[in-house]
Amino acid sequence: MPEIKDSSTNLSNVAQAHEVPSYQAFYLIGIGGAGMSVLAQLLHDLGYHVSGSDQVQADTLGQLRAAGITVFVGHREEQVPANAIVVVTSAVHEDNPEAARAKTLGLEIWHRSQALDFCTRSHDLVAVAGAHGKTSTSSMIAHALLKIGADPSFAIGGVIAELGTGARLGSGSAFVIEADESDGSFLNYSPAVEVITNIEPDHLDHWGSAEAFEQAFVDFTGRLREGGALVLCADDAGVKRLAQRVPARRGVGGSRVISYGFGVPLAGDIVVQLSEPELGPGHGHCQVSVTDAGQQVFHGQLELRIGGQHMLLNAGGALGAAYALGVDLAQFVTALGTFSGASRRMQRVGERDGVRIYDDYGHHPTEIAATLQAARDLAGSGRLLVCFQPHLYSRTYHNVDAFARVFAAVDDLTVCSVYAAREAPIPGVNGNTITERLGQGTYVADMYAAGLHAFRSARPGDLLLFLGAGSITHVGHAIAAGHDFASVEQAAQAKVSQA
Repeated sequence: MPEIKDSSTNLSNVAQAHEVPSYQAFYLIGIGGAGMSVLAQLLHDLGYHVSGSDQVQADTLGQLRAAGITVFVGHREEQVPANAIVVVTSAVHEDNPEAARAKTLGLEIWHRSQALDFCTRSHDLVAVAGAHGKTSTSSMIAHALLKIGADPSFAIGGVIAELGTGARLGSGSAFVIEADESDGSFLNYSPAVEVITNIEPDHLDHWGSAEAFEQAFVDFTGRLREGGALVLCADDAGVKRLAQRVPARRGVGGSRVISYGFGVPLAGDIVVQLSEPELGPGHGHCQVSVTDAGQQVFHGQLELRIGGQHMLLNAGGALGAAYALGVDLAQFVTALGTFSGASRRMQRVGERDGVRIYDDYGHHPTEIAATLQAARDLAGSGRLLVCFQPHLYSRTYHNVDAFARVFAAVDDLTVCSVYAAREAPIPGVNGNTITERLGQGTYVADMYAAGLHAFRSARPGDLLLFLGAGSITHVGHAIAAGHDFASVEQAAQAKVSQA
């Protein structure tokens, strides 16, 4: 087996966030990002002096300046205050001049998750975790709470389509976050509500083994606040194993276990039971009931404007969180029916020459299988074509057989090179690893050339899905926009000539 190393960098030098005096300054590296800009506003509202920098002139910088926050464009070491707590994301590395300056000065460096936990201790923090479905589930919760007037805050990894953002600072008590397990940062939160959608080993470049990955979720449940609620998907085998490992925590300090799903519920007093699913192209509905200690407290029909049974299941998790927060369930279910999806989750980006073009973030075989099922429904009588960009060499290596199985269901497959993200290459592993194992499909290393190949293979009435967690999304959007097609072709030709 090739050696797989975690090449990500965790710059945090504190075990956990702690109380800090009111005169403390905070400096945020990457302050213009959606999540970091909300964090900057939170720290500012708490009375701290906040400043920060971003590499580009993002729209959020003007908003932060208007609030009285000092922001810089570009990273320079002299911008870091000598008395600041420096906040970073996992994308900031040691060679960043501001991070290096903080280290030289001996300043405290907090990960974004530590700072966000610090800021949300007075909120009802809802943390959605799981190998798949985090963005959709957390987006559903935030969207529905907003629709019913609860005015939530949220910091989500994707963009809620209707709102055009994945982060917002509201006046309500609920704060919804997508809790990232990829680098272990979800263990920095202390949630009032934890939603665990599923547990399937992933990010083994960081965790090293499936056992360590599953143990991290056990540890995550230990972060639940006293009196909080643990919302668990009863349909997932990994979550079932988790439930068996944490029985002693049930009911401790008044905490509650809420299970949701289509199958037999987990042991627990509160159950969100889904049944009778009916799916169609771009929509789905099912019956849903909520029981507490054997007493039915809600029954109705859940209708979604997005397709796939996995989306109904995500909505069940959202409903479990809503019950834990004490909101009106009938209003919440109605609000879920207005949810139009999160960006890059089976998102229609356009049509060209009669070919419908969609974009999706799916990068793990399990979530890809669910996405392809929904895509097949949308394709109707047309063919389903996929242009896939693998994400991480380690994920490609560990899951090549599963990738081959799920992609056997598509009519035409094009795979480009691996999006490396934080990893160094693994010799002999790339996009062609998947097509060779599958025994069909086309490998085109450059993602632009791959996108053009997939598009030119399509016929009017077909559905072309651009799939992957990396930069492949730009190709689908550019091809869908007719005026951009020539530039995409030129970029492809240029990249091929450089190879």
